[in-house]
Amino acid sequence: MCASVDIDEPATYEAVTSPNANGWITAMKEEMSSMAKNNVWELVDLPAGRYTQREGIDYEETFSPVVRFASVRLILAIVAHLDLELFQMDVKKAFLNGELDEEIYMDQPEGFQEMGQKRKVYRLKRSIYGLKQSSRQWYYRFHRAITSMGFTMVEEDHCV
Repeated sequence: MCASVDIDEPATYEAVTSPNANGWITAMKEEMSSMAKNNVWELVDLPAGRYTQREGIDYEETFSPVVRFASVRLILAIVAHLDLELFQMDVKKAFLNGELDEEIYMDQPEGFQEMGQKRKVYRLKRSIYGLKQSSRQWYYRFHRAITSMGFTMVEEDHCV
């Protein structure tokens, strides 16, 4: 038997008024703490003009490769055939590690405005969730790190 359940997750600060407010507030505070620890942004005066993202002006590429399912099956078959051990990893807060090539500004998140600094905005130093180029920037950072350790990429699947 299988059941499908729709969970209506709040997408904005409205989460603090939801039935799960305590959990959301804790998660938001942890996220803000991670951004501070990762030096993701700096508080600056609002620049003149707009600061929305426009393709070709504020960012160029958004594509980031995704592993092909055939590659996963092949790797699992090789591991099983040779009786090898397989390890996986997860990079927590991965997108916060992407380095930006562009200047990007954003409003201070609702509920987390710095006291006496409401007219200031954040200038991003690193990518964050929701930016068009975040996954691409993370891919570049990870690719540089892994190849610097001597690993090489398979041309047919850039995720292997």
